[in-house]
Amino acid sequence: MDKTAKISIDAQERIAREIRASAIRMSARGKASHLGSSLSCIDILVAIYWQVLSVDPKFPDSEDRDRFLLSKGHAAQALYATLARRGFFDESLLETYNQAGGQLAEHPGPNCVPGIEAATGSLGHGLPIGVGLALAAKVRKSAAKVVVLLGDGECNEGSVWEAAMLAPALDLNNLCVVVDFNKWQATDRSKNVMALASLPDKWAAFNWTTKEVDGHDLNALADAFKGFPEESQRPTAIIAHTVKGKGVSFMEDDNNWHYRIPSEEEAEAAYKELGIQ
Repeated sequence: MDKTAKISIDAQERIAREIRASAIRMSARGKASHLGSSLSCIDILVAIYWQVLSVDPKFPDSEDRDRFLLSKGHAAQALYATLARRGFFDESLLETYNQAGGQLAEHPGPNCVPGIEAATGSLGHGLPIGVGLALAAKVRKSAAKVVVLLGDGECNEGSVWEAAMLAPALDLNNLCVVVDFNKWQATDRSKNVMALASLPDKWAAFNWTTKEVDGHDLNALADAFKGFPEESQRPTAIIAHTVKGKGVSFMEDDNNWHYRIPSEEEAEAAYKELGIQ
């Protein structure tokens, strides 16, 4: 099985720019929102798929594959583009995103394309599913790892913290949570909606091995994933500080892009900034 793609950080950074351009193209063509939320987590996805996961796109249902769950399923544009770039399916399929009768809905459906492990987007469900998958791997005596990507706003959900309490009780050191901490949710700053501070301290208090990282620095992300899962008997939580709309200057940290759809002119300006035409 192909453990990771084993490519340089420079190559990963180029892929991240290409995936950002794909997400913007999908949003513009499919008239779909949540672009800002997709752009904030792309570097994290690149790190997960090119540094961490033991997967083989040719055998996406291998029993001992590592599993990834995009719990913040509204960022599906980013995941679909990542899976296509990683070789799970042909990139031409991205052109059908959010089209009537197509395979690629705004939120991932189960088995809609290879690489999608579960339906997500009803916030708070991804981590409980991840706990079940990690426990199943332990029962099977499999070395499979499970990585779950949460949004910071998603940490409002009680089901997240129920799962967060259970995972250490089950010694699930094969489970890693990454929080895309872009400081926004749908209608306001995350800190104004719920008292998230201090988010790293909260995960540490729930007995997770907890790290903070710049979620757009692929070298720093590589360092943060080192030691998972070998060096801990506890699950790992990585709090990744990110910028909503990252990569396009007029979208960065502007929460209007939670729901806005780029015009043709805005999309072209974004491609130019990314150096992708």
